[in-house]
Amino acid sequence: MKRLAILGSTGSVGTQTLEVVAQNPEAFSVEALAAGRNVALLAEQIERFAPKCVAVADESGAEELRKRLDLEARGCVLRVGTEGLEAVATHGPCDLVVAALVGAVGLAPTLAAIRAGRDIALANKEVMVMAGALVLRELKAHDVTLLPVDSEHSAIFQSLAGQRAEDVARIILTCSGGPFRGWEAERIEAASVEQALDHPNWDMGAKITIDSASLMNKGLEVIEARWMFDVAPEQIDVVVHPQSIVHSLVEYRDTSVMAQLGLPDMRVPIAVALAHPERVELDIPRLDLAEAGRLDFEAPDRETFPCLDLAYRALAGSEAAPAVLNAANEVSVAAFLAGEIPFGAIARTNAAVLDAHLAENAGLVVDGLADILKADEWARAAAREQLAAKSSRGARAEGAA
Repeated sequence: MKRLAILGSTGSVGTQTLEVVAQNPEAFSVEALAAGRNVALLAEQIERFAPKCVAVADESGAEELRKRLDLEARGCVLRVGTEGLEAVATHGPCDLVVAALVGAVGLAPTLAAIRAGRDIALANKEVMVMAGALVLRELKAHDVTLLPVDSEHSAIFQSLAGQRAEDVARIILTCSGGPFRGWEAERIEAASVEQALDHPNWDMGAKITIDSASLMNKGLEVIEARWMFDVAPEQIDVVVHPQSIVHSLVEYRDTSVMAQLGLPDMRVPIAVALAHPERVELDIPRLDLAEAGRLDFEAPDRETFPCLDLAYRALAGSEAAPAVLNAANEVSVAAFLAGEIPFGAIARTNAAVLDAHLAENAGLVVDGLADILKADEWARAAAREQLAAKSSRGARAEGAA
């Protein structure tokens, strides 16, 4: 039986991970859970899966959880905040840590898990985006296995099985195109939050869904793939595949192409990571190719969706540039979700912050986590300044009118 710790248990990937566990109780046990502020759902998870260590975001959440459950009677230790995340990530008897947090908050606890010798099932792509080179060094130093949970990277992982790394010519990431595929730029600019969250295929959290709409998610996945599979950026291509049946492909130097197919359901890549090197049963619909019918592929519209190329620019810049791009994007997406900026301002803000960083730091080499966190902090402040300046200009223009 494989013992699990889950960072982000009440989020989209976390809850689906627990669905896979519930379908295979003989294969997995849940030892530790970390959640944010959804204390009610965490309490339900504790009652069902009986972890021995849990963490919440703050003291108010901890107090609420204590009122709901007698944790001491359950033999369950409660931790709080960033220290709580690291406590769950390094909890004693765990074999595999599922890193399912969203954003930069997942970097430190994931590194802590690696340094504690825990294998990692990674859904928190920002870990590799922000600190890919650093993470690779830590994985090697502590002999830890990294297993991808993103559907695209899981597909690549499966398509690489049994093959030699030197035979890989190209990795091809697929993307659905998101809810704005085929829209004109002017219509996208005026899109509402509700429209941006209406993904045609996948059930994901709000931030990832907005990233999918801007293709920033695919850009972040390009950066993640560069480090996770140790390939050059020019060996990574992106193709739009609206049906989301082919989850990604690997082309070899003899022109053979290996692909992984399946219905768009995150429980499949989650199960692949949890059970590796074995497979488990899943009670979900199976792919019927005859019913699926045609499978379409097209080049991404890089002019309408500039966030994709920002990722390649970041990889070509300094070692800190991907962290800068990620931080700026987190700030701009949060502002869009709060109704503070139009959708198009996400890409413009990301580009302005990345440009400002590269103008002063081209070729910068990262020495450690402190450098990454410093770049992240700078980029968040720069993005907020950009958004505040735009808001001020907009207010002046409205007043003049």
